[in-house]
Amino acid sequence: MAHSATPAPMPPPARPHGSRRWRALAGFLAVSYGVAALGALASADAGEVYAALARPAWAPPAWLFGPVWTVLYGMMAIAAWLVERQPNRLRVRRARMWWSVQVTLNLAWTPLFFAARRYGLALLDIVLLLAALATTVVLFRRLSRTASLLLVPYLLWVCFATALNAAIWQLNP
Repeated sequence: MAHSATPAPMPPPARPHGSRRWRALAGFLAVSYGVAALGALASADAGEVYAALARPAWAPPAWLFGPVWTVLYGMMAIAAWLVERQPNRLRVRRARMWWSVQVTLNLAWTPLFFAARRYGLALLDIVLLLAALATTVVLFRRLSRTASLLLVPYLLWVCFATALNAAIWQLNP
């Protein structure tokens, strides 16, 4: 005799494995490149402003900034994503807070320097950015060596940009 019991309902399909992680990466990429886009909007005439400035002999050509920042913003996002995936939520929150601080300071620099042409104020901002970024690198290192290493080129570039900002401020009173 055949048993005709009603089959148990099927559970709803599970989300694809890791979809939350990929959404987090997309979010960090959106924030990083959103900062880049807002900076571009705030400095529509950046090329003209930069060309008109008295610059030190070691200042890079204007065309170099776009490609460098494009790579750095991607590395910033991937680094934050790698940290976000770590299990120590308290350390992750603290590291994410410092990442957010440095991103905010990064966002503020472009309009200060190019739109407002406040080179001294931009220098103050970039020095604070440098401190926040160094803190971020240290906090990321405690969670993911790879994440901290991804921020090193950004840290070096900001060191260089700080020196350039200081030189431009001095040359353009």
